[in-house]
Order: sequence, then structure tokens, then C-alpha cells
Amino acid sequence: MRRFTRLTNAFSKKVENLYYAVALHFMYYNFCRIHQTLRVTPAMEAKVADHVWGVEDIINLLKR
Repeated sequence: MRRFTRLTNAFSKKVENLYYAVALHFMYYNFCRIHQTLRVTPAMEAKVADHVWGVEDIINLLKR
């Protein structure tokens, strides 16, 4: 993640913002992104999710 380096505009100056950015990254990585070797998401492989999530699903989860 480029969020840890100061070379980009996305650099987090506050630890709280970094915390939320990393949480969103891991949520997308595990629930939305289909991996080449698994051919499913890691959450589906671990039987945590039964379908590939979209970004809309993550946003709806945040609204609760």
C-alpha cells in the first residue's frame, strides 16, 4: 500500500485515517478481489462469504 509513503497525496497524517484506510484495503482484498491462484476471494475460500462482494456491499455495511 502506498499509503505508508510520503511520496503520494494519499499519505495519512493522522493515525486514525491510516487505520481506516488499512481496514478498507483489507476488506476489499479479502471480500472483493478474486485471486488468481484461488480463483475465488480469500473470504470465500475460508467459507466466511458465499459470494464475491462489491464495493456497494462494503458501503452498505458501513452505513449500519
